[in-house]
Amino acid sequence: MTYAFMIEPQHYIPLDNDEELIEKCQEWGLLSGKATKLKTFYYKGNGLNTPCTIVGYVDHMAAVIQLDNEQKHCIHPSYLKEMQASSYNVRPVTAAETDKANEPLNASRTEDVADTVTASVAVDPISDSDGMPSDLNDMDIDAGGSHSGLKGDPDGLVEEYVGPQGGTSSEAKPKAKTASKAKSVRIDLPEGKVKMTAVVKEFTTVPNHFSDNDDEVIVYEGVAITEPDHVDLGEAWSSHSATMKKQELEVGDVLTFEAKIIKKKLTRNPVPYKINNPSKIQKQV
Repeated sequence: MTYAFMIEPQHYIPLDNDEELIEKCQEWGLLSGKATKLKTFYYKGNGLNTPCTIVGYVDHMAAVIQLDNEQKHCIHPSYLKEMQASSYNVRPVTAAETDKANEPLNASRTEDVADTVTASVAVDPISDSDGMPSDLNDMDIDAGGSHSGLKGDPDGLVEEYVGPQGGTSSEAKPKAKTASKAKSVRIDLPEGKVKMTAVVKEFTTVPNHFSDNDDEVIVYEGVAITEPDHVDLGEAWSSHSATMKKQELEVGDVLTFEAKIIKKKLTRNPVPYKINNPSKIQKQV
């Protein structure tokens, strides 16, 4: 059985292992910051109440889940979080609504979905904030443009998560960023994991809009890719995850590791890059 209402992603970033998935679920508020194991998540929209698996994400506003029929669907993480509450009310669908959900997509609906899911991001995602407050822009994905961003709620069910649109103040900030960005040198970041080195600069916290608790992060300086090609990046940041806490890091520690580096601005800080899923971490003595 297939569900006609589902919005299947054409491109998304897969979460390949439990460590990456747990970290992403913590970022979305689906798991607590101390969680070490995954739990079963449920999709309760469109008259369904069925287990689902989180398989990846398009960007910070679109998680990708897979239902029992192996169909993939884009959904706002906050909406998925609401569905996990035992008190979440699943309204029974009428026969007319069932017929409508299962009928083939007409031309206009197909174009709407295609425009939402596959519209190519032609500019740096950091400046293409769609009028969102600047403290949400840190969650943008890498600037390579290989993934498309969803504007607002991909399900079209929870408009309150779209955020403010238009307005003088929200329109002015992207223009300022565009002007400053023109003066910077564009760096083409590798897609996979690379060998890196970095120096711990500070430990801090940033607001998490999907959780009641702030996120712990580490800011690094002297960050560079060492292999396959040497590239100096300056400053970067990473989550202060359970993996990093095991290292018992201190300010000034020099680290070598393997990780994926993406362009993702730290909330309210001019740190442009994020280090994802570091492994083989070593402290230089």
